[in-house]
Amino acid sequence: MRHSLRSTLHAGCVGLLATIALAGCASMPETHANYDTSTDFAQYRSFGFFDKPGTDEDTGYESLVTRQLKASTRRELEARGYRYSTTAPDLLVNFNTSITQKVRVHAAPMPFYGGYWGGYYGYRYGYYGGWAGYEPYVDNYQEGTLNIDIVDARRKQLVWEGVTVGRITDKAKNNRAAAIDAAVKDLFAQYPFRAAGAQ
Repeated sequence: MRHSLRSTLHAGCVGLLATIALAGCASMPETHANYDTSTDFAQYRSFGFFDKPGTDEDTGYESLVTRQLKASTRRELEARGYRYSTTAPDLLVNFNTSITQKVRVHAAPMPFYGGYWGGYYGYRYGYYGGWAGYEPYVDNYQEGTLNIDIVDARRKQLVWEGVTVGRITDKAKNNRAAAIDAAVKDLFAQYPFRAAGAQ
């Protein structure tokens, strides 16, 4: 049962990243990054990936999401002069995704009828006008989070972290690869370092 639940959640995570980069969403994603200020990033030249990233936890195989994340991250790091290595890289990259069910209550204007509110309070009629009142409506939606961690492989210490949070939309789920790619690009826009010796 636990494995089945994890598989279901993992399948849901496949679509969550797609919300991050597409225009026309209900709200723009929030993207943040932080790094260890005591680390000398000029020392790093190479990178690789964790053998078992958080996006493939308990699956036993590499998912399409992980494959796309690796491709997009590799492009960004190589553009900054880092060399991809499968043997003793200076940096290791890890990914994780999660989904949270959200409920938001909004207030919408009620109809205004002939000087009184919503057909009630008839004693006001003819004396003074009311206003278009408000009635609540509930918005249920899913919010997705993507984490990218960069770890000093020798010290086993997190040195940079990027996080993006956004609403999952059906439109975005249908264009997952492009959205993942754009999300990674947005995160690495907040990565200010280049590899040692890179021009």
